[in-house]
Amino acid sequence: STLSFQVLLKSDVPTGDVLLDETLRHIKATETAETVQTWIELLTGETWNPFKLQYQLRNVRERIAKALVEKGILTMEKQNFLLGDMTTHPVSNATEKQRLVKKLQESMLERWVNDPHHMDRRTLALLVLAHSSDVLENIFASLADDKYDVAMNKTKDLLDMDPEVEAAKVRGAEMIWAVLAAFNK
Repeated sequence: STLSFQVLLKSDVPTGDVLLDETLRHIKATETAETVQTWIELLTGETWNPFKLQYQLRNVRERIAKALVEKGILTMEKQNFLLGDMTTHPVSNATEKQRLVKKLQESMLERWVNDPHHMDRRTLALLVLAHSSDVLENIFASLADDKYDVAMNKTKDLLDMDPEVEAAKVRGAEMIWAVLAAFNK
């Protein structure tokens, strides 16, 4: 099953991204291959397995936010709340956000290919992550009602596909379907 897919390291060539390179080192260091589900738990810091704590990424959200601030995508602000100050990260690059929103909207409307295996893999992965983050409705919110319904229905059909079946169809997209299976679990 896709939930039991093990992550096997094909190359440990550094990517240049600090978090990705740290992830590669962790995957390389494991004695036995771990499943996609286990890696999601480890890399998001949501596991309490004392035997695997050394493979966790530390402060993932903060580090991702910091990297996006450095790239000019987010900004950093202190917000005053009743219980004290809190750091927030509003979007500072609305153009980049709008580019991604438009890309996802078009992939489900004008550029719909009616088969996830003919979709651009990065777009499919982005859809899976948007679904898993509960932001799909926001992505399609600016569409006219009829287009919103079409986009949401196509997305729902795509995300309701059986990851087991889809992962077996085309080599190279197995990880995307395994991630979807893990988030849908």
